Amino acid sequence: MKETLEELKEYLEKIAKYNRVIILLNWDMETCTPKLGFDKQADAIGYFSAEAFRLSTSDKLEKLLEQLSEKEEYDSLDETWKFIVKRMKRDLDKDKRIPADFYESYVREQAVSGNAWREAKNKSDFSIFAPHLEKLIEMTKEKTGYTDPDKEVYDALLDQYEEGMNSEIIDGLFEELKKELIPLVQKIIQAKQPDDSKFKGYYDPDDQKKVQKLLLEYIGFSFDAGAVGETEHPFTTNFSSKDVRVTNHYYEQDAISAMFSAIHEGGHAIFEQHVKEEFDETVAGSCCYMGIHESQSRFYENILGRNKNFWVPVYDKVVSLLPQLQNISLDEFYREINHVRNSFIRCDADELTYCFHIILRYEMEKAIFRDHVPVEELPKLWNEKMQEYLQITPKNDAEGILQDMHWSDGSFGYFPSYLLGSIYDGMFLEKISEELGDIDTILKEGRIQEITKWLNENIHQYGSTRTPQEVIHEVCGKEVSAKPLIRYFKEKYEKLYELV
Repeated sequence: MKETLEELKEYLEKIAKYNRVIILLNWDMETCTPKLGFDKQADAIGYFSAEAFRLSTSDKLEKLLEQLSEKEEYDSLDETWKFIVKRMKRDLDKDKRIPADFYESYVREQAVSGNAWREAKNKSDFSIFAPHLEKLIEMTKEKTGYTDPDKEVYDALLDQYEEGMNSEIIDGLFEELKKELIPLVQKIIQAKQPDDSKFKGYYDPDDQKKVQKLLLEYIGFSFDAGAVGETEHPFTTNFSSKDVRVTNHYYEQDAISAMFSAIHEGGHAIFEQHVKEEFDETVAGSCCYMGIHESQSRFYENILGRNKNFWVPVYDKVVSLLPQLQNISLDEFYREINHVRNSFIRCDADELTYCFHIILRYEMEKAIFRDHVPVEELPKLWNEKMQEYLQITPKNDAEGILQDMHWSDGSFGYFPSYLLGSIYDGMFLEKISEELGDIDTILKEGRIQEITKWLNENIHQYGSTRTPQEVIHEVCGKEVSAKPLIRYFKEKYEKLYELV
């Protein structure tokens, strides 16, 4: 058994080397590849991805996993390697059904489509992206047909990003949120609104980058195991727990956007930096459950970052780096970062109306995969749903259907994870308050690292070894419920907007 396990470890190291190249090429493509270099970069990504896919579906790997799955050998493995063998065998059985030439074409189309999306967004012209989106939709259906032939396509996609979730469960959670939040938002919109005129001005991107570094270090991001870059759309990627990278986008007229993107991506990165090192470069490592992952980024961004007390220990330092804020009090800043308003851009939405942005995208994806709405009709449908949920209509494609990168890389089924993450956050908040004490006091006293440590110990270290339901059960001892999040929203915003 020992020889077989060592052989598997050596084989996985080989696959990991290919994956490092792929991640590095993707990072380079997103951060600094010039326009005319995209095609060659896409070809390289396609090649290395195909090679990694070939290795991960090979007869040799299948034989190693089968040998280690035999009762005597399996029983002698420790719990980590039992998980790795079981999960890899499951994934291999699925992936082996995907034709290698199709997979290479799919990966290349992801890269090409991403480039088309960036051009389309910059020109606010959906027609540039439309043929690529149509192709990715069809390729996604074909790929899902190989991997999950017995499942309805969209439920298979949802399960891919958040194992155990399906549209029936999500529909119930989202409908409960709509029922409670639509009237709450309507009351808030009719209430007295904060004056945001003081925040208008020019914010040097270099100054914003200094604020980003301050905030990342404050919440617990390690620059010894991380790096930052600049992209059109902020994201986090990782090679291992010792090399986790985040990006941001800086708007010269809006410093708050980059602050909260930094905190959000920092939450993702802190998760990855604290997965057990022994899990690195295996299926036990980097968390593959996106709802759980988004719960961490959104916990830092919203539950902590939009709490006034988060800023008490650092606001003066932020002001020293952004002199435009010198005449803005912490109270005024707090009101602005929690300013509820119907807005076009998901990434800049307040935490309350953000829920509607995700519900909209979830319903769009159901329209694509279940109702088979043609691609050319999607911008119109998008605008109609924006009007339905937010009472506003985008004036162009860039602030409408083209604002997100997710569909350009085929990440259909990902969007619901954001709101599932917020739902989990309501539950985590209650548990942390129960075990550590009053969150407001902890933040006000600058003890945020105690919260980070709690998250490290209860969630982060386990990587992918626990499903979402297992995480919620182990951490909270309850079934998934939207009620804690609804309570959090009502208590916070009824007080903030003096509705009671």
